Amino acid sequence: MTEDGEALKKKKAETLEMQNFTITQEHRKAHNGHPSAVIWLYGLPGSGKSTIANALEKRLFEMGNHTYCVDGDNTRLGLNKDLGFSAVDRLENVRRVAEVAKLMADAGMIVLISLITPYEEHRKLVQEILQNERFLEVYVECDLATCEQRDPKGLYKKARLGEIANFTGISDPFEEPAEESFRINTSQFDVNECVIKIAGELGMRFWR
Repeated sequence: MTEDGEALKKKKAETLEMQNFTITQEHRKAHNGHPSAVIWLYGLPGSGKSTIANALEKRLFEMGNHTYCVDGDNTRLGLNKDLGFSAVDRLENVRRVAEVAKLMADAGMIVLISLITPYEEHRKLVQEILQNERFLEVYVECDLATCEQRDPKGLYKKARLGEIANFTGISDPFEEPAEESFRINTSQFDVNECVIKIAGELGMRFWR
């Protein structure tokens, strides 16, 4: 951004002020009968993020919770359709989704995000944005060979043929998280087992 652009951005920020409303997150928690939370599932394409988010939402919804799934592909068809897959665009993609998740959590919902989120820098940004929320980051672990074998959309094949650029796991890297991160392995456990593990972690952290 140019110096003039930075000055304009700063001037604009000086005119903004956070509005406080009568109904708060605590009111919504009491009204809904449960606290809000953000569950951020990330991992390689084909690792099972969306499948698990869908199954977990169904479980939570059937328990009477207010839930919503935010899927990476879905947001790129609407909210983020102006973004590509460069490093800069990927970062902005993550930032926008995290800000949407924050708003939805403030609205009292349990939000399930399924987004590749390939870089540690991206995950730190998510943590920063959602630091004041009940936030569970879930690494959906699956080896590349298994993801490529599944290839539900045929994207790995296209990436190998050079038809798709900046494809995570092939032409773009995926940075493994720290060993102590909470993870589920979809090459070892089925969908139901993964859902049980995540639900158990949520219970221990937020809903005892």
